[in-house]
This record gives sequence, C-alpha cells and structure tokens, in this order.
Amino acid sequence: MAVIGFIGAGNMGGALARAASKCDKNRILLADNDASKVNALAQEISAQVSTNLQICETADYIFLGVKPQVLSSLLNDIRDVLSARKDRFVLVSMAAGVTTEKITETLNFHAPVIRIMPNLPVSVGTGMILYTTNNDVKTSETETLVDAMQSSGIWDKIDEQLIDAASAVSGCGPAFAFMFASALAKGGVQNGLSYEQAIKYAAQTLKGAAEMLLCGGDAEKLTDAVCSPGGSTIEGVKVLRKNDLDGIVGETVKASYDRTVELGK
Repeated sequence: MAVIGFIGAGNMGGALARAASKCDKNRILLADNDASKVNALAQEISAQVSTNLQICETADYIFLGVKPQVLSSLLNDIRDVLSARKDRFVLVSMAAGVTTEKITETLNFHAPVIRIMPNLPVSVGTGMILYTTNNDVKTSETETLVDAMQSSGIWDKIDEQLIDAASAVSGCGPAFAFMFASALAKGGVQNGLSYEQAIKYAAQTLKGAAEMLLCGGDAEKLTDAVCSPGGSTIEGVKVLRKNDLDGIVGETVKASYDRTVELGK
C-alpha cells in the first residue's frame, strides 16, 4: 500500500487525489489552507485530513500542489521534517517551470523528486501527465506511482529539458481546446442550432478526432481524408488556412511556454 499525501487540494491537487483514491492500495492524506475545501474532499474520497508536516513525516509520495511562486516557501517550511526522515519518500512537484534541481537546491540536500505536469482532464480520468525524475528516484518508485495513479490518465516520461515545451501543449492545451469547441459550437448556432446541441456535437467530434490521432493517425492525412474535392469541409479548411491557423496556434503555445519558463526563474 502506498501512502500518498497531497499538500494543496485545489483544482489539480484535488483531481489527482480523486484519481489516487480509486486505487484500493492507496491511503490518501490531504492538507490545505482552506479547511472547508479539504474536509469536503476528504469526505468525498474517504481520505484523512492532515497537515503539511504530518504528510511530510509519513507519506511515501508527497504531492506539492502549490503555485510556483510559493513553492520555495513551502520547501523551507518542510525541509527539517524531510531531512530528519530515515525511510524513503518521494516528492512529486507539479509547479510549472520549477526544475528538480532547483527543488533540491532549495531543500539543501539530495531528495528523490518526480516532477509532473498534469492537465485538467485528469479529473475525468483522461488526463495527459508528463513526468521526469531526478537521479535519486528509483525505477521501482516511479513504477509504483504510475500504477497508483493509473486512473488519472496517460503518464509519459520526458526529458526535463523538454517538459516546459510539452506542458505548453498538454497542460495549457485543454483551455485552447475548450475555446475551439466553443467557437465551433457558436458557428453552429449561427446556422440554426441551439448552443446545447452544437457544443455536444463539437465535443464528441473533437473526442472522436483525438481518438483517431491516438490510434496512430496522421493529422495532415486525416484532414485530407475528410476533405472531399469540391465538398463542404474543404471550404472551411480554406478559411482556417487563409487566416493562418498554424501561426496563431504556434504563437499561442509559444506565449504559454515563455510564461512557464519565466515562472521557474
């Protein structure tokens, strides 16, 4: 059984805690400054309300679910408790832009650190969770964590030097996808659909298209496959290309990437 502690029960920490609770082998500890929020979540998922220091004393995996701007302060608060431990523990950081090296430098001692970048769909079990580890993490510890969190979605290991770029796609991407789905639905409304109908059609269409890509489909070839010569789709595709969809989205991802790097400084 893995004891998994979550310091921070916000949107992402709460979603990951819910996923962890679906594995019977896990015991979940929760800590958050918002007492009403953490108590409600603990009751929902049958977890134990704890404190930051208690989690750091006992948990096998310690999720640091705080913003990058306050991570350093948290690490300073928990440093002594962690350094006094005689047993193994693994820190799991989801702070955007903050490297594993910076975390251990702040602690001022070597510690196993897994850095993850999850996205919001972990809340419905279809998340994309990027992860990287420092050299102090054992392979078996990574495997145990991924197994314990399998209800959250797909976990993919990536070199740390690429995780910021990848998170600008997968971590920020749901917001961009929601915006595209809404725009697609509004286009349907302009042509007579109700918004409720149109957003359902847009969402299911995006879900199906995503599944085709995950099954190994090539995005460019699949686009061409939908576009019959002289048909309806090609006219819409022409508009997207004329307005430089690739350029707009490229700028969007670059802006998110640049901010992620800035947050880590």
